[in-house]
Amino acid sequence: MRKILIVVDMQNDFINGALGSQEAVGIVDNVHAKITEYDPADVIFTRDTHHEDYLQTQEGRNLPVEHCIEGTDGWQIRSELAAAAPEAMIFDKPTFGSTELADYVGKLYDELGGELEVEVIGLCTDICVISNTLLLKAERPEMQISLDPACCAGVTPEKHAAAIEAMASCQIRIL
Repeated sequence: MRKILIVVDMQNDFINGALGSQEAVGIVDNVHAKITEYDPADVIFTRDTHHEDYLQTQEGRNLPVEHCIEGTDGWQIRSELAAAAPEAMIFDKPTFGSTELADYVGKLYDELGGELEVEVIGLCTDICVISNTLLLKAERPEMQISLDPACCAGVTPEKHAAAIEAMASCQIRIL
C-alpha cells in the first residue's frame, strides 16, 4: 500500500504573513515532522495562487486582503517545509480546492489498483483543507483518506474543530 501526504497551502502569507495566525505558526514544526515521515517523492504541496486582479475576484471581494500573489514571498511555501521534500509535486490552485489535484490522485489510485492511502494536512482546516479533502473523497469514495488535526489550523479554533467534525462525518479518518 502506497501512502502519500498532501500538504495544503503551508505558505508564508498563511503562516506569518497577510493572513497569518498564531495557530498557523504553531503547527509548522508538526508539519515539518510529518513531512519527514514520508519519502519526499510521496509528498504533494498545494499552493494558493492569486494574481494582481485578486481584489476583483469573488473571493477577493469577500476577503479583501491581498495574499499569495504569484511570485511574491507570501506565495512561497515555507522554506523549511519545501526543503524537507525537494522532490514534491506542487499544485498551484486559484481557488479553495484543486480539481487538478483530485484528478491526479484519482488516476494514481487507479494505477495502483486501489492500493493508495492519502493523508491531508495544512491550512486552513475550514477552507482549503476541507475543500481538497472532500474533492478527493468525491473523486474516489473508496480511497482511505486521513487527517492529522495537530498538523492543521483553521481561521479560528472553533472553525478548525467544526471542519474536523464535518470531515469525520464524511468518513475521513481523523488521527
